[in-house]
Amino acid sequence: MNNKIGHWFYFASPQNFYPLAGRMWPWFAALATALGLAGLWLGMLVAPADFQQGEGYRIIFVHVPASWMSMVIYLAMAFWAVLGLTFNTRLSGMMGRALAPTGAMFAFLSLWTGALWGKPMWGAWWVWDARLTSELILFFLYLGYIALTSAIDDPRRADKAGGILALVGALNVPVIYFSVKWWNTLHQGASVSLTKGSSMAQTMLWAMLLMGLAFWMYSIAVAFYRVRSIILERERHTLWVAQLPEVAQAPATEEKWS
Repeated sequence: MNNKIGHWFYFASPQNFYPLAGRMWPWFAALATALGLAGLWLGMLVAPADFQQGEGYRIIFVHVPASWMSMVIYLAMAFWAVLGLTFNTRLSGMMGRALAPTGAMFAFLSLWTGALWGKPMWGAWWVWDARLTSELILFFLYLGYIALTSAIDDPRRADKAGGILALVGALNVPVIYFSVKWWNTLHQGASVSLTKGSSMAQTMLWAMLLMGLAFWMYSIAVAFYRVRSIILERERHTLWVAQLPEVAQAPATEEKWS
C-alpha cells in the first residue's frame, strides 16, 4: 500500500509530472477530436427530431455536456485544493490554475447555450431559475478564483487562497445538481439518471455521452498542456528546467531571429 501511495506522490512533483503531461496531452486531444466529431455527427445528423421541441433540442448535445464539465472541473479543483492544503504539494495549485480557465469557459458555454435553448422554449433569454442562478454563481466563482490567484504575487499564498475559495465554492455544485429536485423550477429534470436510466432515444443518449466524453478528454488535454507552461514559469530558476531541451534551445532560437 505504501509503495502505491509513494508511486502516486512521485508524480506530485512538478519535475516528474512535466514529462508525463507532455506525453499524455496529445493523446487526450486526439481522443477529444475523434469523440467530438462522432458525437456531433450522431447528434446533429443522425438523431431524430424531438417530438415536442423539434430540431431546436439539438443544442442540448453541447449544453448538457458543458454543464456537466463546469461542475466536474470545479470539483477537480476542490480535489487538488485538498491535496495542496493537506500535503502542501506544489503541483496542486498549478493544476487548479490550469483547470480554472477551462471550467469558466464551460460554465459560460452552459449559460449561453441555455439562453439560446430557453428563448424558444420558455419565451425568455433568462429567468432567475434556481439552476440557472446557481450556474451563474459557479461562473463567478471561476472568475473569482482566477482573479484572486492572479492578484497575489506570492505563488504559495495565491495557491492557498485559491484552494480555500475552491473548497468553499464546491458547496455550490450539489446545489446546481439538485436544484430541480429541491425547488419548483422551470428547468427540466435530468434526462439521464444513474438510478432510473434514460428517458431519451438511444441515438440521442449515445450522442450525449460521446459529447460528454469529448469535453472530458478536451479538459484533460488542455489542463495538461496549460500546466506545463505554469510549471516552466514557476520552476524557471531550477536546474532541471534549465536542462530541458526546449528551454536550452530557446536562447539560440532567439539569437537566430534577433
